[in-house]
Amino acid sequence: MKRGTTFFLRLAIVLIGIAVLALCVFLVPEIANYAVELYPDRTYMRSLWYIDMYASAIPFYVALYQALQLLSYIDKNTAFSDLSVRALKNIKNCGIAISVLYALGLPLFYFVADRDDAPGIIVIGMVIVFASLVIAVFAAVLQKLLKEAIDIKSENDLTV
Repeated sequence: MKRGTTFFLRLAIVLIGIAVLALCVFLVPEIANYAVELYPDRTYMRSLWYIDMYASAIPFYVALYQALQLLSYIDKNTAFSDLSVRALKNIKNCGIAISVLYALGLPLFYFVADRDDAPGIIVIGMVIVFASLVIAVFAAVLQKLLKEAIDIKSENDLTV
């Protein structure tokens, strides 16, 4: 397959990675400091925000790397292989991990929303949880379909 067909997807993945890195560098410290301003007696909240946000960035970047690997398998015409199934499995696990980490961090969103009187902050946290779960379920479905296609292909190769 021509390399140009997946170029747009690679570019999108890289741009998403850069955007999230910028958010981690510039926005997460601001959110953590704002939470401490709202609750000056709970300075440990800064550490909790850092732990939750940066810990969720790790599986996010692992999933982005796996997506790039999957695109390279497509470029090499090895999309129907166990490597692709493994990449989809890793993406699924990363989506679940991100959902769990943000679900554990929802009380932080609640504290900020409660003190700031902005219920939309809780909705943002819930959207991240559910979006990650949707990606995990989609990757699981693709993983299952790809595994079945590989099994059918191997059966056909044996009968010919």
